[in-house]
Amino acid sequence: MAGRGPSPRTMQQPKPSLQPAPVPPLHFPHRAPPAPGGTIEVAPGILWARLALPFLLDHVNVYFIDDGAGWTLIDTGLGNKATQEAWQAMFEGLLRDRPLTRIIATHFHPDHVGSAGFLLRRFDVPLYMSATEYLQSLNIHLDPGALEAEHYRRFYLDHGLDAETTGRVVTSGHAYLKRTTGLPPTYHRVLAGDVLDIGSREFEVLTGGGHSPEQIMLLCREEGLFLAADQVLAKISPNVSVVAVDPEGNPLGHYLRSLTTLRGEVAEDVLVLPGHNLPFHGLHTRIDELIVHHHARCDLILRACRTAPRSGAELIPFVFTRMLDPHQTGFAFSEVLAHVNYMLRRGMLRPVESADGIRRVAAA
Repeated sequence: MAGRGPSPRTMQQPKPSLQPAPVPPLHFPHRAPPAPGGTIEVAPGILWARLALPFLLDHVNVYFIDDGAGWTLIDTGLGNKATQEAWQAMFEGLLRDRPLTRIIATHFHPDHVGSAGFLLRRFDVPLYMSATEYLQSLNIHLDPGALEAEHYRRFYLDHGLDAETTGRVVTSGHAYLKRTTGLPPTYHRVLAGDVLDIGSREFEVLTGGGHSPEQIMLLCREEGLFLAADQVLAKISPNVSVVAVDPEGNPLGHYLRSLTTLRGEVAEDVLVLPGHNLPFHGLHTRIDELIVHHHARCDLILRACRTAPRSGAELIPFVFTRMLDPHQTGFAFSEVLAHVNYMLRRGMLRPVESADGIRRVAAA
């Protein structure tokens, strides 16, 4: 029939694009960190400062939140002389007329809680922590010699680390855990679901596992501010490690579950204020990148275990290709084991018997 176009059956349809949708890049409002001893206002009444660390990761972020007559401090830095000198300069500057009103320590790692005792001896204010993180930190402070105990040595030896390297890891490799200035005998317990009033703002308390057992994060929904501690970092993945007191634990499973939960609970456009690296926008993008990163490490381990059974120690060079000092070796060993334990639970690996008694795994 004249004028009739092609029928819907024969009409040529546009081909779907085979290219994935572009992933939005992270956005960094501040291209450089605060100068030593200085601060940057990242939101009205919230100051960002950096403290130096004597490690490959050479800094930790701390934040001051306007709390009326003074400042609520988020994290404290390491408990060493250099950090105390940096705080002394702040006593004479930022904190001279407006002191601390409370300290919130996000987790037990000494770069976050190490100077708490030092600061609390100057400012008679409460320490806020989750129960697990407080008790973990207190245990290390009260019994630092336990880090060199036999169960720690057996943990490394059973998974293939040689005796000499094990000796270095449990001594110099664990030394950073002892760089604390103590904790008060009482504290203010914080739980997931709590709401903290800090100045004129309300912060919801979120917690997450994997990097540490019950790490605190703070979310101000009204202003789109998310203090993420070490759970989501812009440029690096936080260390996710199996520990000697829970050698069959599944911290990677806990971490990935936490990331999925955060993706559902926290908006993509929040300003992320992390414990390391720069503040950024693009939370969901970064969460997706972190999940892909850990799955890629699982793939590396799986490929290695297809050719021969491997111990945790034997898998380190397949995942970490650079030279490692004792401090880094301990982290690398425990992170590899976190991936191994996760993969065992998912049926990707299976344990195998070894004549030398070392625990090894093979591809399932």
